[in-house]
Amino acid sequence: MKKLPGGLWPVMITPFTVNNEIDHDGVRKVTDMYLASGANGMFANCLSSEMYQLTKDERLALTKTVVDHCKGKVPVVATGSFYNNSKDNADFIKEIYDIGVDAVILISSILVTPEESDDILKRRIEEILQQTGEIPLGLYECPVPYKRVINPDMMEWLANTGRFWYHKDTTCDAGAIKPKIDKIAGSNFQLYNADTPSALQSLKDGAMGISPISGNFYPELYGHYLKLFAAKDWENLERLHAKLSVMDKVTHEFYPWSPKVFLEMRGLDICTNTRIPMGTMIEKDRNILNALYQMFLQIMDEFNIKPVI
Repeated sequence: MKKLPGGLWPVMITPFTVNNEIDHDGVRKVTDMYLASGANGMFANCLSSEMYQLTKDERLALTKTVVDHCKGKVPVVATGSFYNNSKDNADFIKEIYDIGVDAVILISSILVTPEESDDILKRRIEEILQQTGEIPLGLYECPVPYKRVINPDMMEWLANTGRFWYHKDTTCDAGAIKPKIDKIAGSNFQLYNADTPSALQSLKDGAMGISPISGNFYPELYGHYLKLFAAKDWENLERLHAKLSVMDKVTHEFYPWSPKVFLEMRGLDICTNTRIPMGTMIEKDRNILNALYQMFLQIMDEFNIKPVI
């Protein structure tokens, strides 16, 4: 494989048991949910997976469960940079790649501090490239510990290395995303937009796919969204896009606990535990989540979409 497929790439949540251990059976359940919804690839061991709350061994075990369950179905990428030096990052990149992922993702805000320049970022990436053979890589503009957005010139440089296949973009601005897409056009380096409101325009501009957190609530809607895009059914697509963009404002609250609560409401048998400390969901918040659920049901009926749960 020299290029990852386009389409829907869920940023996977991690179900935990009542004892807050990884629920590997639950991981397989949510993986099946994504697959049944039309996912074209999986981003395991990401921020939505609570990767910073996992130990090294848990990151490897979680990723292996996803890789084994997706084998022969869709490709899997996973985060591989958690350290402040290139050797430790390179060692873990090789370790997680050996599990069977198709590309290993670097976190831009882990590789450099906010004060450090793009030249330093480039040097750190070069060090990793030199120590990881021909392992395919990707980049993620993860908002934690801070958001480090990659500029178009850096995107072009990454594409020219021939090693980068996947870019999870969190720019959240279609006008700023287009120059990045233009710089990597014709290469194996593909952009996947994390932001729902800017998703449609970025797809029209040449983004390879989408990777929204709201896909953890109702992946069927995003699977249908991409079917409408492929069919160039602009009237229905614009209508669905508008609804998803409004709903997206709700899904960011109490995340990543909220999608687990939402999926429980939908009937998925997983525990809602999270390792990330959360505030209290008061009655107003519950009412908003219930309203989101009712909107979801209405849209499913309006577009005649079959639920996968």
